Amino acid sequence: MSSIRSNKTNEASTNGHRGSTIESAIALADIYHGRGTTYLHIDNPLTSNHNENSAANPTGAVVPAISLATTFKQSTPGEPTARDDPNSFGMGYEYSRTGNPTRGIFERAVAAAEKAKYCVAFSSGSAATSAVVHLLSPGENILSIDDVYGGTQRYFRRIVQPRMGIEVDFVDFSDSEAVSSKVLSSKGKTKLIWLETPTNPTLKVTDIKKVSTIAKQFNANALLAVDNTFCSPYFQNPIEHGADIVVHSVTKYINGHSDVVMGVVCTNNEEIYQQLRFTQNGVGAVPSPFDCYLAHRGLKTLHLRMEAAARNANAIALFLESHKGVTKVVYPGLKSHPQHEIATRQQHGYGAMITFYCVGNREHSAIVLKNLQVFALAESLGAVESLAECPSLMTHASVPDEQRALLGIDDTLIRLSVGIESCVDLIADLDNALKAALKST
Repeated sequence: MSSIRSNKTNEASTNGHRGSTIESAIALADIYHGRGTTYLHIDNPLTSNHNENSAANPTGAVVPAISLATTFKQSTPGEPTARDDPNSFGMGYEYSRTGNPTRGIFERAVAAAEKAKYCVAFSSGSAATSAVVHLLSPGENILSIDDVYGGTQRYFRRIVQPRMGIEVDFVDFSDSEAVSSKVLSSKGKTKLIWLETPTNPTLKVTDIKKVSTIAKQFNANALLAVDNTFCSPYFQNPIEHGADIVVHSVTKYINGHSDVVMGVVCTNNEEIYQQLRFTQNGVGAVPSPFDCYLAHRGLKTLHLRMEAAARNANAIALFLESHKGVTKVVYPGLKSHPQHEIATRQQHGYGAMITFYCVGNREHSAIVLKNLQVFALAESLGAVESLAECPSLMTHASVPDEQRALLGIDDTLIRLSVGIESCVDLIADLDNALKAALKST
């Protein structure tokens, strides 16, 4: 009898151990917190009827087809084809600028990834930014974060303000009083608040919820738009924190392979969505079906790429902080980052962008960049390969000299987009390049 009881005890112990082992294995495997399922399997934003979903894919193909057609046959004059296709959003198909099946399924996928109801795709990130500005009218005002992407800054300063009659103010969003003062002093004219977090290239992190609260407190009609390119939908979802609009340069992390130029705008607001859809069709800055196919394929591995790149970035940031050839490292994951606490609370991770300042001057940063072998000296970011650049001479050369000085974008600042190569190789590459620069100091 005792042996039977002992066997039962051992069996229970074994089952308990097996259960904990399984739980540990699941926890180890699911570091992506279920997001991979969302990127691979999207829901219909208009209906939960699976029969309607099946109607859009009668062959059962697991990869969406690329529809290259520019025009679609109609059975009745003026009646678009396939209104029941979920990728047409109830509008059907008549002309590919107005609606395309491959673009539609990509838009649905990004909306799901960004936890938004709607997504509208454009031919570039800049075109997406322009579509958001088209929501405004002459005489209204944009309040933009001061450390903004060079292309956005150029567009605001040299096109929007002088040619569209829309005033643009640039403010340090870490100063809540300055933001409140600008919104209040505009006397209701501030209709768009433009935020990047983290910023490009100094990686400032802004409390989205706080800015949203300020906006609604002083101007209920002001829209908060967040450029979420640096974090991607994997590491941050601004709508959850009060943003009205989320913008991405799909060229970067969402596509992730340096072979597509595209942008998207996401929102939960149906009125904004309809205006964006009208602008997409009216202006015609639409991405090609093939680019939509490639970007959709890239989105399916976003969680894998972001985790791998972020792990590399964290190790590289710690390495750079200890290197004698570096005077300062800026990475939201470091406790030395001024807004580390905000990033920890607001983001799901710290991303894969690093900014650092090398010892010396322009000549020394050039030596660093010229001696890199694994990192490519190139503009852009967010791809599987690692990239390095000097913003003052490259991506942010169009920013006025005095503004760059105020923002701390000097010639020793180097921006890294960390990819998914071997971390050991990336660190060795940086070490060799920094040592080469140190020899000339």
